[in-house]
Amino acid sequence: MKHAAYHNAAGKRLPSVTTIINRFKESGGLIRWAYQCGLDGVDIDAVKQDAATAGTLAHDMVEADLRGTTYAVTGPVDTDVLLKAKGGFAAFQTWKRGAAIAYRYSEVPLVSEEHQFGGRLDAIGEIDGKLVLIDWKTSNSVYQDHLIQMAAYRALWEENYPDQPITGGFHLCRFSKEHGDFAHHYYPDLSEAWEAFRLMRRLYDLTATLRKRAS
Repeated sequence: MKHAAYHNAAGKRLPSVTTIINRFKESGGLIRWAYQCGLDGVDIDAVKQDAATAGTLAHDMVEADLRGTTYAVTGPVDTDVLLKAKGGFAAFQTWKRGAAIAYRYSEVPLVSEEHQFGGRLDAIGEIDGKLVLIDWKTSNSVYQDHLIQMAAYRALWEENYPDQPITGGFHLCRFSKEHGDFAHHYYPDLSEAWEAFRLMRRLYDLTATLRKRAS
């Protein structure tokens, strides 16, 4: 999927939330996983392809659900992988009914003029009269960059919609890569994560300046 480009009011292209975070992303987990694949004699490229499929399909099913449509398979998909994805999506549906979420907005592209970055929020919902931020991840674990990303999305939302603050916290909905298993994680506050992103945003510009001096 082609990533969106974000521009400020003056027309200058801005880095996205994920671009900034990925510049400083901790890769230890990926290195350990690759090392274990080597010990087990597993083809990493084949595993990566298979692992992404079930979780990604479940993720796509959720996005279709938010649009009020039903996900349609457009290409050849292994039957077992599709069943795993449907199982994960069914678990998500059960959680959604129990949480009584009213979805207000989905796939919202926004720009911060104050901090000069852009991003696309997965969803804003309402639970018990309070707005919540919801993010979908295809991952076998929760990583710190997931929390930093959600905190940055909240800043984007509240800068653009100051009269509609996120007062109900953050919901991370995660599908495992290989099996599409669904897990829900709730965070009432991510102040530390927002502070981490602000430092990353500043360091992003500083490293760009240093790169030019070193070239």
